[in-house]
This record gives sequence, C-alpha cells and structure tokens, in this order.
Amino acid sequence: MGPKKKMMSIELKREIIEKHEQGVRVIDLARMYGRSTSMICTVLKQKELIKSITPAKGVTIISKLRTSLHEKMEKLLMVWVTEKQLQGGTLTQSIICEKARAIYGDLLKQIPHTSTNEESEDSFKASRGWFDNFKKRTGIHSVVRHGEAASSDVKAAEAYIKTFSELIEAKGYIPQQVFNCDETGLFWKRMPNRTYITAEEMMMPGHKPMKDRLTLALCANASGDCKIKPLLVYHSENPRAFKSHKILKEKLQVMWRANPKAWVTRKFFVEWINLVFGPSVKKYLQENNLPMQALLVLDNAPAHPPNLEDDLLEEFKFIKVLYLPPNTTPILQPMDQQVISNFKKLYTKHIFRHCFEVTENTNLTLREFWKDHFDIVICLKIIDQAWLGVTTRTLTSAWKKLWPEAVVERAFEGLEPEVSVVEEIVSLGKSMGLEVDERDVNELVEEQSQELTTEELHDLHSQQQTVVQRKISFEEEPEMEEVISTRDIKEILAMWEKVVEFVDKNHPEKVATGRASELFNETCLTHFRNILKERKKQTSLDSFFKRSAGEKSEDQ
Repeated sequence: MGPKKKMMSIELKREIIEKHEQGVRVIDLARMYGRSTSMICTVLKQKELIKSITPAKGVTIISKLRTSLHEKMEKLLMVWVTEKQLQGGTLTQSIICEKARAIYGDLLKQIPHTSTNEESEDSFKASRGWFDNFKKRTGIHSVVRHGEAASSDVKAAEAYIKTFSELIEAKGYIPQQVFNCDETGLFWKRMPNRTYITAEEMMMPGHKPMKDRLTLALCANASGDCKIKPLLVYHSENPRAFKSHKILKEKLQVMWRANPKAWVTRKFFVEWINLVFGPSVKKYLQENNLPMQALLVLDNAPAHPPNLEDDLLEEFKFIKVLYLPPNTTPILQPMDQQVISNFKKLYTKHIFRHCFEVTENTNLTLREFWKDHFDIVICLKIIDQAWLGVTTRTLTSAWKKLWPEAVVERAFEGLEPEVSVVEEIVSLGKSMGLEVDERDVNELVEEQSQELTTEELHDLHSQQQTVVQRKISFEEEPEMEEVISTRDIKEILAMWEKVVEFVDKNHPEKVATGRASELFNETCLTHFRNILKERKKQTSLDSFFKRSAGEKSEDQ
C-alpha cells in the first residue's frame, strides 16, 4: 500500500486557490505546501465548489480584504513602475517585488487592526508566480528578469565606454556634434520641507499643489554650447492660466504637450525630434560651419523607440541615435550626472528669487502669492531661467564617465568657479524670514527624484483619474486651435494644391521640388489636415447623437 494521503482542510484549500489567483504557480504551490502538483491541480479544479462552501467565521473577511488591498496595491504599483520606466530607471524583478510588498504593507497599516488582520500582514509574498502574472497582465517591459547584481552593471558600463569611444573615433564625431537627452519629473510647486509654506500646505484640505507634476526632456551637446528647447508634458492641454495670461503655446520656450499622466510618450518624443531637435541641430551645425552629422545618446526609456531613426524626417537623416545599455543609466547617462539636479537647484533658486521680489515689491504676503498667483505660466518662466542658468561647465563635465576625452579637451578653458546655488537659495530664504538651511534644499532636490511614497502614488493615481474623467466629460478648457475657422483651413489647403501644381508644371528641378513640397506638406500642413479630420469626426458624432436622441423621443 502506498504512502497515506495527507488530508487538506477547507481553509488550506482556500489558501491555495487564493494564492494561485494572486499569481503563484502550481509548481511553487506544490513546493510550498509539500504536496504533489496533481493534488494542487485537483484542488484548483474544485475551486467553485470550495468557494461556495460557507467558511469559518472571519475567513471571507480576510479574503475580501486581501483581494481589495491586492487590487489597490497593483494599481499604485503600476503608477510607480511607469514613473520608473519614464525616468529610464533600472527595474528588476526583485526591485518591483520589494516595492509591491512595501505598498501592500503601507495599505495594510491604514486598516484598523484586528487580530485576524495580523496574519494577513505577511500574506503577500510577491512571489515569482505573482510577478509573472503581473507582468503579463500589465504588459510592462524593460524589466531585467532576475535582477543581475549591480557589479555586472558596472562591468557592462565599463565595456560600453570602450565601444562608445571606438564609435566616436570611427565616425569622427566631435563634442559639438554629440547630444544627450533625458527626461525628468518636476514637482513644480514643491518647497523645501521645513519652510512654513509647506507646513501650511499640509493643513490645507484638498489643496495639494506639491503633487502637481510635469515632465521635462532636457537635451544639450557634449561641448555644452548648444541647449535644445525642452519638451514639456503636463496633464492639461490648455491650463486656465494660459487664458488669463493670453499665452500662445507656439511662442513658449518649451514644446508643450499634454496627456492625463504628464508622461513623455513615443509620439511626443518623435514630434520633438522632428520639430525641435532636428531643426535646431541643423541650424547650429550650419552656423558653426561643422560637418552635417550628429549623434543623439539616449537611455532605454519607453518613450525612446528602438527604431527612432526610421521616424526621422528625410532632412534629418544625418542624425544617428545611440542607446545606452540597460541598467547603466545611473553610471553613464550624462544628463543624469549632476545636470538634472543642478537644473532643479537653479529652479528652486529662481522660485525663491521670484517670491522675494513679489514680497518686496507688492503688498502680497508670501502665502497669498504662493496660493493664488504662482501658476504654471510663472513656472514656465522659471524653467526657462533655470535651463538658461545651467552652465557650459556643468553640461561638459557631465560627460566625464561616458566620454572623458570630451571633458579633457575643455578642461583648460579657464571657466569661472560656480557659486554654490544652495547657498544662494538659503540666503534668499532667510531674507524672506523663512527657516531654511542647506540640508533642506538638498533634500528638496533629492526628493524630486526620490522614491514616491504610497501616499504620493495614491495622489498621482487620483489626479490622473480626475484628468481622465474631465477629458471624458469635455470639461477641459476648449482647444485654442478651434479659433481657426474650417473655411480658412480649406482655403489655404486649396491654395497649396494650386502652388504645387504650378511648381510641378513649370520648375525644371522636378526631384528637388517634389522632395521640398513633400517636406513642407508633412511639416506644415498635416497639422491643419488633422484639425479638419477631427472636426469631421466630431460633427458626425454630434449628428449621430442628435439622430439617436430624435429616434428615442419618437419611440417614447
């Protein structure tokens, strides 16, 4: 007779089913409970039956509690994962699992404790099975499978420095022709922790501008003398402040784009490359009589598609794109080496300076200015000042890891020493009567790129949901481009057809003019055609709703 079968209680079977639903694999369950895989499968087949049996008192409560906590945790985890990917940060399985456990623990603490809750404290193990399921369900990418050790990242980075140097030599690139771009989130209304404005913010219910965030893509070359107009993504297409300040988005010192999550998407990045980066680099190379070739160095963030070169317009095909190996961003990415943190310190300095000027020259108190007058338009001015303030020296020395030769070349140009930005911020703060020291300022800059807490993830998630709701209910400010009448657009497009026809008929250089027309058409006129397309869609939607409404009233 074979070995005696181990019996299983209903509770145990429930636990197995629940773990399986949370993503633990059959083989791992078998190992965990010391049973055969076939026995685990038998239990799973009885799932519905077991679920219908009335459980012992308290069991359903825990199971429901766990499930809703679980869903909440995954929602917040997804916000966090996307934030990390957006920054091109390293994401390994173990890092994600660790954050999942931390969020779950935080959510659990918010529930009034009872004795039954104690055991659910460690009920979420973030196992490999759960991770595989989470990955499949959410379609997350750029995750390193088994969390290779950091030492291997350092080795990969070292090996890549050699590869990079060989490529530079083979193609004959000089620092003026090599660019680097990186995205960063900016909580644009955040103040250092212990200034009293922040203390007041904490006390103001439902008013959390500290969480209001935008994303910037900053880009410059290795010689530090060519800064490109940044791409900025915000959650609103036309913020109210744009109306009151009569802002024309085309005239801004940034390329303005919007989506509910304020993330740089592939589409936005490609538009920025073709409408901002390409033309600026071309103009810069021409003005400096440099050969028409350029290299753009990027990390593996989702917004940087691997086939980016295919999306370049014909006239920018002289630009080559190079990707840093995964997990080497913190080690090699030039913008990541002090440039972004320097930019954020300068941003804070200019905010303080602005606050100082307002309180000195107007009868507004600091609190009134901050609460009622510091809007996204002032923020844009400050971003512009901060980006202008990043020095050539800072931009050049950022390349010392990836391309040391580029830095050596410029080391003897007798650049003036930089005054500590942090000291300036502190003295500006003190002159406004704020309790603020160097540690507070450094903490603020670090906080900008620090881990988001569970509470902040929750706020970001709610904010994103609100913006999506607003978009659905058409409460978003009206599109500024609606001002252009459909008739005007149609007239211009008709004129363009005439011009093309005339040139085509009478110009001797058919190939060159064909290419030029195509480029003009694509760069300048596609925008207006798209407006017409959208309006056509909207009109047919409107008439559809009117028709359906009419039919309904007849039926009634």
